[in-house]
Parts: sequence; structure tokens; C-alpha cells
Amino acid sequence: MAFDQGLAQRLRECLGSSPDLVEKKMFGGLAFMNRGHMFIGISGTALMDRVGPDTYHEALARTHVREMDFTGRPLNGYVFVDRPGFESDTDLANWVGLCQKYVRNLPVK
Repeated sequence: MAFDQGLAQRLRECLGSSPDLVEKKMFGGLAFMNRGHMFIGISGTALMDRVGPDTYHEALARTHVREMDFTGRPLNGYVFVDRPGFESDTDLANWVGLCQKYVRNLPVK
């Protein structure tokens, strides 16, 4: 599956540069890793967000957000956000911040 190159560029601009950030093709899309943990990515035109189990239900309650399920079962702590949910740069930055906040509390891989 191809992923949205324009969204990839927007994420790169939002994330800036850091030695802790790595970009990796996975899940048929593009993932961004922080200290070895996937925290945000792109699958087709949707944003893949690792929000963590504590924020999972709150994130699902937002509009344009749905469960992330590659295997037919939802992955707790991960959501898909459809384009209208990150259309503005502010919305995209908010999702990036939420995902980075969760991953920063995980041990380095």
C-alpha cells in the first residue's frame, strides 16, 4: 500500500530533526520511531497514532478517529486518524505531541 507523500512531508516538518527520530517503512506505510518505539506513522492517507492505553478511549471519542486493527483485532493504545482530523497544522501538531508524550515515558529500546 502506498502512503501519502504530502502527509509524510508535513510530519517531517512538524517533527524537525533529532538524533532520537528515525523514519522507517513498515506496515505497508511509513512509521516514525522515537528512541526505538513507533509513535506515529502513515497508512494510506490515514495517520497511525500511538496514544497509549491511558489515552486510548479519549482519542477514540474524537471525530475522524477509529480503531487501528491490522489483524482484525483492535490494537489497544493505537488509533487511525482520517484526513479531516489532522487537516490543519495545529491538529497535526497536537497528534504528534500526544504520541511523543506517550513514547517519551517508555524505556529506550
